[in-house]
Amino acid sequence: MSPWAGLLSTTARVSLLLLLGSVLFSCSSLGQRVPEFALTKIEESDIKDDSGKELGTEDDADPEDLEVFYPTDQWQTLRPGQAVPAGSHIRLNLQTGEREAKLPDRENGESGTREEKGRKRLGKVDLDANSFTSEELKKALAKIKESEKAERKAREEEVRKKFRPIEQLKEEFEKLNMKIETDYEIMVKLISKFNSSASTLDEKVAALYDLEYYVHQVDNAKDFLSMGGLQLVIEGLNSSEASLKEHAAFVLGAALSRFWTENQEKGKRGRASNPKVQIEAIEGGALQKLLVILATEQPLAVRKKALFALSSMLRHFPYAQQQFLKLGGLQVLRSLFRQKGMEPLHVRVVTLLYDLIMEKMLLEDSQHGEQMEEKIQQYQQVRLVPAVVEQGWCALVPNLLAMPEHDTREKVLKLVGVLVAFCREHYRGDPALGTTLSLLRSEYEELAAEEQREGDKDGYFRELLGSINTIIQELR
Repeated sequence: MSPWAGLLSTTARVSLLLLLGSVLFSCSSLGQRVPEFALTKIEESDIKDDSGKELGTEDDADPEDLEVFYPTDQWQTLRPGQAVPAGSHIRLNLQTGEREAKLPDRENGESGTREEKGRKRLGKVDLDANSFTSEELKKALAKIKESEKAERKAREEEVRKKFRPIEQLKEEFEKLNMKIETDYEIMVKLISKFNSSASTLDEKVAALYDLEYYVHQVDNAKDFLSMGGLQLVIEGLNSSEASLKEHAAFVLGAALSRFWTENQEKGKRGRASNPKVQIEAIEGGALQKLLVILATEQPLAVRKKALFALSSMLRHFPYAQQQFLKLGGLQVLRSLFRQKGMEPLHVRVVTLLYDLIMEKMLLEDSQHGEQMEEKIQQYQQVRLVPAVVEQGWCALVPNLLAMPEHDTREKVLKLVGVLVAFCREHYRGDPALGTTLSLLRSEYEELAAEEQREGDKDGYFRELLGSINTIIQELR
């Protein structure tokens, strides 16, 4: 064989190898480009129907029985029966014949699925597809339900500790055998206990103490009168036991008076007379018994309650005032000023005299009607002020101005202001009274100025200063 033939044979072989390499390279390139031209179908799982509701998946299986598919940013093959989260992109790969899914493309760094946005709102959540299985999710839901049940049970237990069940309350009420009694029934029992010879001294005192609470009401006082309780209490004033006399006088004073109902809208409260009980009490001899208690040696507490009952009987009852003067009531009250230990009663006596004098003066200045004329005639028979002047009260009352209490001075100044028209000559001739009034005026000028500096232009001390200036002016 010639050398050229060998060379040709070698060249042919190289060319053949190059041709085969080119074919293989072309096939390889073609194989890489085939998937690029594969038919792809993009589906949106959150497509809505005409009614606005989201369309369901192909399978109608229970969501709890489906295996959860966790999409990522890359296409993943879907296995049969897997549940795809709403909003995921789905396609059919015609080259492999399998369905694939992935998360929608992100825009502005945000995930396109509602689930991922929800996870972001809930905080840091692991998005790894292998983090949770369906069984783990079921267990987590069971734990949440268990926690809610325990919390609800704890709340119910807390409520049970604060409030007792209605069944328990009913049982307790039945055990107590409670019965709502009227005031009338209660007063009947209390009077029976007070009048019973089997009751001890403490039980009788307790009965009187409870009676006082009920009889200060007008209707109860009338019932108390009709059931004979008033006469029993009046007889109790003769008891040898000081505690019984004290509480009997207290009940009598409460029954003789009543709480004011008028002017309640102005915030004023006080006591007024109960005429029907007043008449029955004076006819039953209560006035004489009260004066005996005040005139004889008795403990301060007993005399204090007796003076309260006497004041309740005399106010707005001119007939009782007339009988009071006839029985020497003013002398009895004046004797309290000569006894040691009776100082707390002095201001009460002064207040009583001021009230009795003022109610007559106010009645005479009021408009006269037929009924009022009759009452004025009754008061005209009560000569209280002349008796006060005759029995030395003009000199007795001003002496109380030396007491340090402002409240006592206020009440004394009121009575002196009323008496100044009848005791003018006596007061003008009393240098001690003039000195006392001058000292009081200086004291209250300073106190009134201090009130004014504090912003109280019409204060308590300014009112007292006005009373002092009025008396001084009257004596000039």
